[in-house]
Amino acid sequence: MRKRASGVLLHITSLPSKYGIGDLGPGAYAFADFLAKAKQRYWQVLPLNPTDRSPYTSRSAFAGNTLVLSPELLYRRGFLTRKEIEDARVFREGRIDYRSVGSHKTKLLKIAFESFKRTAKKSSYESFCRKNKDWLEDFSMFSVLRKHFRYRLWCDWPREIRDRKKHAVKSLNSQLAGHIEWEKFLQYMFFEQWFSLKRYCNGLGIKIIGDVPINVSRESADLWVHPELFKLTNTKRLRVVSGVPPDSFSKSGQLWGNPVYNWQVLKKKGYRWWVQRIKQGLSLFDIIRIDHFRGFMAYWQVPARHKTATNGKWVNGPKEDFLKVLFKHFPSKPFIVEDLGHITEDVRGVIEKFELTCTRVLLSGFDGDITTNAHCPYNHVRNSVVYTSTHDSNTIKGWFVKEARPEVKRKLFDYLGHHVSAGGVHWELIRLAMSSVAKLAIIPMQDILGLDERARMNRPGTIRGNWSWRLGPKEKTASVAGKMAELTKFFGRG
Repeated sequence: MRKRASGVLLHITSLPSKYGIGDLGPGAYAFADFLAKAKQRYWQVLPLNPTDRSPYTSRSAFAGNTLVLSPELLYRRGFLTRKEIEDARVFREGRIDYRSVGSHKTKLLKIAFESFKRTAKKSSYESFCRKNKDWLEDFSMFSVLRKHFRYRLWCDWPREIRDRKKHAVKSLNSQLAGHIEWEKFLQYMFFEQWFSLKRYCNGLGIKIIGDVPINVSRESADLWVHPELFKLTNTKRLRVVSGVPPDSFSKSGQLWGNPVYNWQVLKKKGYRWWVQRIKQGLSLFDIIRIDHFRGFMAYWQVPARHKTATNGKWVNGPKEDFLKVLFKHFPSKPFIVEDLGHITEDVRGVIEKFELTCTRVLLSGFDGDITTNAHCPYNHVRNSVVYTSTHDSNTIKGWFVKEARPEVKRKLFDYLGHHVSAGGVHWELIRLAMSSVAKLAIIPMQDILGLDERARMNRPGTIRGNWSWRLGPKEKTASVAGKMAELTKFFGRG
């Protein structure tokens, strides 16, 4: 990211598709074409790991989300018939019904798997399994065991399986071999479809920014395989969980409920698990955004029995010791660090010392004293990425209509030099982002289209209704492509 550039944030699940959820098929390639027409050089996505809903709560730090597999691409591979993909049930536009999507896609994928076993040449599949055996075997086994034990928490599995006793795991592995092969096939197809899309984007001059969440889920293969890397009890239950203290998003804080790392053990092992995780991320993406970067300096730890994050405490993280190891393996530092929320001087100091690309968000730029507000455009630094809004905030229009206080609007109008309406405020903030000194500007697709709060991706601290927004097939993207291209050229980001 040495030159000024811009890009668009749109998660894969939010793409148009007739299968109820965005996928890696024609809709993704069409969006890449849109980016090229709009003269954008980056496409940012949210985490692509397997999940039931939130991309930040995954069952594996290494596997892919097979809900985004494209039936149409499976048809082109000969694993589904035209009738099978055209008999798709009708899903409502605009929102994802995860249960219905999961049920329907599973039926199609099982048909594809049977066809694969009968007809496909297995050499590339076998090569994929060998290359990824470090995580693929364990993840596939874990996924099958979850179903085998009727989705009980893995810490409640029979002790010899919970503790991965070799004889017990080997016995079940043999018993469940067919189901394990099915999980491997799904991962094989995910990585094949993903790398095909990535090659297409790179061929258009578009780089992909991916996202590496700092945490994994309590129900993840990573905990089952590496329990020593997390703060667990003797019976493999969570002793403490992660979160953030009360802030502007939530008066009681955010209780994420994820496991907390045992950084002392990770250090003794040379942070190998984390290095492998980042290596995997950089095989999938050109650049990765490291979520909740401040958690490496200090993290908010809450006793597992608590119902809110209010009574947690700050605990020191690995700090520079971990970063030095990380940058030894990845000296070009192809990272964006998410430094939002409660940021202290030590976090700022580390970002400056290691010359890391930090994050600025325009929706936060007109709160308080704008002379010292780091998000206010004239306080931006070059080595940063400026967003108009994020997946955790409202859209520009939703913020302007529902959240921005009168004094905040007044500061915005004073900064712009004129009043703006709810219908035009998104282009004003997009223009501010594009004109920023920040070397990269990323605009969520919802902001480009001027959508309101109904297009919001996530409301931190809440459970329902998140991660389900989708781009409608009738959204008028042709006209906005031209406007984005003009702004990109004018502000030297082409």
